[in-house]
Amino acid sequence: MTATPRGKLLLVLAVVVTVAGTGWGVGTLLRSPADEAAARKPPRPSLVTAAVERRKLVASVVVSGTLEYGSPRPVSLAGVVGGSAAGGETAQRATRAPRRGTLAEGAVLMEVNGRPVFVVSGKVPMHRGIVPGATGADVEQLQKALRRLGHRVPATGVFDRATIAAVSRLYAKRGYEAQQPTLEQRQQRDELRRAVRTAQEVLATEQQALDQGKDVLPLKVKLANARQDLKEAEQALRSARAQEFTAEDEAKAEAAASAVRAAEEKLLAARQELAQATPTPIPTPTPTLTASTGPPVDTRLLELRVANAEEELAAARSALGRVRQEAASARAGRLTELGKNVRLARESVVTAEQALRRARQLSPVKLKVAGARQDLAAARALLAEFARTYGTTVPPGEIVFLPRLPARLHKPSVKAGGLVDEAVATVTSSDFMVSGSVDVAEAERVKTGLKASIETETGRIVPATVTSLGGRDAKGAVPVTVTPVSMKGLKKLIGAPVTVRVTIGATDREVLVVPAAAVVTAADGRARVQVEVAPDRTSEVGVRTGLSAEGAVEVTGDLEPGDRVVINSA
Repeated sequence: MTATPRGKLLLVLAVVVTVAGTGWGVGTLLRSPADEAAARKPPRPSLVTAAVERRKLVASVVVSGTLEYGSPRPVSLAGVVGGSAAGGETAQRATRAPRRGTLAEGAVLMEVNGRPVFVVSGKVPMHRGIVPGATGADVEQLQKALRRLGHRVPATGVFDRATIAAVSRLYAKRGYEAQQPTLEQRQQRDELRRAVRTAQEVLATEQQALDQGKDVLPLKVKLANARQDLKEAEQALRSARAQEFTAEDEAKAEAAASAVRAAEEKLLAARQELAQATPTPIPTPTPTLTASTGPPVDTRLLELRVANAEEELAAARSALGRVRQEAASARAGRLTELGKNVRLARESVVTAEQALRRARQLSPVKLKVAGARQDLAAARALLAEFARTYGTTVPPGEIVFLPRLPARLHKPSVKAGGLVDEAVATVTSSDFMVSGSVDVAEAERVKTGLKASIETETGRIVPATVTSLGGRDAKGAVPVTVTPVSMKGLKKLIGAPVTVRVTIGATDREVLVVPAAAVVTAADGRARVQVEVAPDRTSEVGVRTGLSAEGAVEVTGDLEPGDRVVINSA
């Protein structure tokens, strides 16, 4: 095949290029000793600089943690559920385990031995069984919870009948019965009642023996006689006071009164005879003529009879007055004597009572009676004390007070059939939080309320706030809790690792910033930086420093953004 002129030309050019390339390659590999020494000589020293920037400066502390629900709290029962014995003779087993979800006030957390465990809001923990008549802050807390649940009960702090009725309705609404007295409690009440009856019988027996004792029987008879004498004396005194005169006095008074009446009649008759014997003048029609008179009549005898009759009347009346006076005097004497008899009878009764009382006090049976009375009083006191707390109760394990509701049951700690002896579940709030720790040096700069940001693995940044700081742990770290400002969209990230940046300081505007390594302190104590003014030439500039963060520091001085400051000389 014959080559064309164009093909020949291309062939020649390819050969030329190949030869030239080969020559250049060989030339680069071949160096003189001088060239080799120059290639191995170190470069000339130069300055390491960084640019002055104008920006906001933020100082922060980094905390690593996990996003989780906030305020975790273990839940345990304060005591037995139902009427189980305090000594633990009846095992406490979960018949319905706690379930994950939201716990509202009045909800049943779980069942133990078939009995419910209610959840209500309150800051005072359940620490005892609530019995009738119990008082305290826990009772008032329970009453307020019942009111919030719609039950009418006053918040008096006393577990009274109204509160017991409200508790019974709460149980009934959930399909349970409030705790009633157990068989053991009913038996104990019956035993206390029998003890009271026995003490009463013993006292009655001893009292009867004391009352029938021969050592005091004569004194009892003497007392009965004295009381009878007093009764009769008082009756005689009352009769004497009701009767003005005796029968004898009345007879004397009646005789004297009859004598007075007879004297009055005799005087009247004498006066009538005297009047009849005395002549009466006869008047004449002519005034100038004198009246005619008969022969004179002798009336001296009649006048003497009148005078004697008057004296006899006066004597009869005087006799009647003396009879009445003597009767009144005799009555006063009788009343005085009877009053004295009453006083003497009363003194006899008091004396007999004192003698009987002293005899009974000195009697051995008296001591038995006193002992029987003390035993009866003690038995009644025990029964009364037991009765005050007898009735519907709230066992210590059937109520759990939580500071905040609703709450989220995060993790059950016991399964159905398991023994209930420690925490039964863990509850949290519905809010999220990040728990981490910082070393002691950084913890001194971290305060509650500081702003922070939560960075997820996907790059999402969520504003947050430092809500709590704990005490130093065994490793020398301080626990820190950070709470997001908004909970929206975080539920899917529960359990994911996050990074928290806590802002401990920040400038309020853009400032001049240089690397911290560029600032040096001179012998006079002032801060300075070296500014590159030309290649390998610097000028010293005085500055005042401010906030430092992440290897940079705020400065003020004769600097401009873009100036190069020396970090280190090479």
